[in-house]
Amino acid sequence: MPGTVLLLAAAPVGRGRLVDAASVLPVLAAVEPAVLSGTGTANVVELADPLEPQAVLTRLRAAATAPGPLTVFVTGQLQLDRRQRLPHLALARTTPATVRYTALPWHWLREELRLRPPGATSLVLDLHADAETWQWLSEHPLDSGHNNTVHGRIAPPPGRRAVAAPGYMKAVATILRSGHRPPLDQLHQQALSRITDEPPGLELAAPGPAPDDPHAVISAAVQAGRHGEAESLAARYEQAAAHTHGPGSEPVLHWSEVRADLAMLAGDPARSCRTWLAVAEARLAAGQPVDAPAVEAAVDRAHHQWGQVAEPAAARELGLALAALRSRVPGRREGALDHVQRQLRQLQTQG
Repeated sequence: MPGTVLLLAAAPVGRGRLVDAASVLPVLAAVEPAVLSGTGTANVVELADPLEPQAVLTRLRAAATAPGPLTVFVTGQLQLDRRQRLPHLALARTTPATVRYTALPWHWLREELRLRPPGATSLVLDLHADAETWQWLSEHPLDSGHNNTVHGRIAPPPGRRAVAAPGYMKAVATILRSGHRPPLDQLHQQALSRITDEPPGLELAAPGPAPDDPHAVISAAVQAGRHGEAESLAARYEQAAAHTHGPGSEPVLHWSEVRADLAMLAGDPARSCRTWLAVAEARLAAGQPVDAPAVEAAVDRAHHQWGQVAEPAAARELGLALAALRSRVPGRREGALDHVQRQLRQLQTQG
């Protein structure tokens, strides 16, 4: 099956730039797509210094839904937003004051990839951190999703007014230009061995999920078209989590989110929307703030699934609940509440 490769290089324009991220793209682009992917053939999507996080999200979402193996090469810099102090991939227009609105939240990348089959996604990362983010990383590991194989490094802040080179990713690209892609763990070690003269950074090396991981078992059922079996397994894990950790606990909410995803994959957007709404309400009832990433993600996904509901009565019922929730959780996309209200007015005229 053909593979997909996403090449993403991003850094702010101007004084805030820590790394010349886009300089690595010509070297990566010179590698044969099949070598980049490790498959017989591959499609390559390249994003050089993108401006808008929503545009990156659209490309990422398309890559995540493509069948076959996916390899994502990311070169850039991490910064924290001032409001929630969560890591973002800085884009061309990002400044310290505008991170929340002009950078790509790292958890968006993790969320978009989480529906992919376990082991089908590989991330190769060459990231640079400013001083504040470097300190944050000493206490908070960068979460790139438990389903994914992750290799790379996070470099410390460069010297004052210095712009670093993406040494790790250039080493990766140089090795791949030989025409052979070794296993990613070996590629990672070979690349590290070529940049020993650079300041030590944080090594990223996650091999991906074990074959007996419950998520892998559920994913296998979905891939085989056994959606009822997948739903039953997830419900069983959710009940077990409730017994062990209590209703409304994070493990229970996790399995509720899995069930919402499974409903989407089974072609039941109404059930998926209803489950996402319940997850958002449960998180808010537990005291999570309205701008918490998990709350915003639940409402955004409920909104998306609501747009797929074809039956007018169900759409009206779910839309009223979504509008009430959107008034509390507006999210990052401007006009989300207005969109729900406009659609509801149209639905009122339908039988």
